[in-house]
Amino acid sequence: MPKSRLPAGAANVFQKIRQKRSEAIAQGVSLLDLSIGEPKGPALLSARKAASDAVMSDDEPMHAYQYNDSPAVPRFSERFVAAHLDRDLSAANVDYVPISGVKPVLGLLPLACGCATHEVTVATMTKPGYPIPANWCDLFPYANHYALNLTVANAFRFDPSDIAAGTDLVMTNYPHNPSGQVATAEWFAALCQHCSDNDIRLFNDAAYCSLSHTDESVTLSDIAVDFPNLSWSEAFTAAKLIGNGTGWHVGAMVGSPDFIGDIKEIKGKADAGFVAPMAAGALASLETDQDGIAVYRKMYRERLAMLSALLMECGMQLALEPKAGFYTLWKTPTRAFGEAVESAKAFNLAMIDKTGVVGVNFGDFLRYAVCADVAAIEDYLRRAFMAADVKYD
Repeated sequence: MPKSRLPAGAANVFQKIRQKRSEAIAQGVSLLDLSIGEPKGPALLSARKAASDAVMSDDEPMHAYQYNDSPAVPRFSERFVAAHLDRDLSAANVDYVPISGVKPVLGLLPLACGCATHEVTVATMTKPGYPIPANWCDLFPYANHYALNLTVANAFRFDPSDIAAGTDLVMTNYPHNPSGQVATAEWFAALCQHCSDNDIRLFNDAAYCSLSHTDESVTLSDIAVDFPNLSWSEAFTAAKLIGNGTGWHVGAMVGSPDFIGDIKEIKGKADAGFVAPMAAGALASLETDQDGIAVYRKMYRERLAMLSALLMECGMQLALEPKAGFYTLWKTPTRAFGEAVESAKAFNLAMIDKTGVVGVNFGDFLRYAVCADVAAIEDYLRRAFMAADVKYD
């Protein structure tokens, strides 16, 4: 009998939560789902109109492969990146490449550093954090990875000295999922200097940079261009910034020519590029509808404040006040429902089973998203967390 050839129990936390969610629904549990980092509904109208025009175009490049450039949308990557930055990179020594979203590109980075032929050591922001960089490394026999030090004490910004000797690639994620922490100019400068001095390639996943709620938030690109000996790259995506268009998997990377060149070589063997009409739509929103983007940024900021106040009223303790994105991160209670809490996972499962509230357990923390309409379920959430009767030692 044919069977799976993968190791058992290898699903990541998102897959496990989705499975638990499905099981709860099948058992008739009414869920209050704060686990999903996927805004619902259509993308901004400006994006949809531009994409519609592109779909109806008879222009041959609009319906062709895009590979490592975009003949259908001239200078897409440069324009897409520029719309995210405060700094003009037109005179900088950088290169660009369009991408079909950030998630698949994360797996190309260790390959672009040579892990197909020799051992490569990768530092990731995965404890707590988005697990995909570590998941990708686990698929490559020569990609060894370790998690950087992210704690409440250091406000989820690791110190460059935490990077182990012999590291080949550092993969950061600022603004950070799940804490909502941002990188400052001073912090990125220190990291760039360390990586430049130690011949370490540096990558940042900037998926949430357009949803920053503070002026102190900067991108790697704003800082890295001042370090000529640094090998670096940064990725931007439309999925989180054009309203609710999470299915619009288009974006772009910028970086030093050596790193982007290696990424292009690997990527050129791995895919045929993004869907051009969606790229045209996303770019139109970025270049002509910043007011529309600002509406969603404001909505998430208000929801973050509402959920944070509500859960703290019920006794929960924030790990960090979020400065970007649409996530809140919480310390795990030591007691709930009159019993000792063994772990963040145990608390999350108990909340699902007893109240229907679904979060994501990240290591020792709980993440609750605000993609749902928090105001509409405020009373239900209050009753659920009051019923949990959380306590901290």
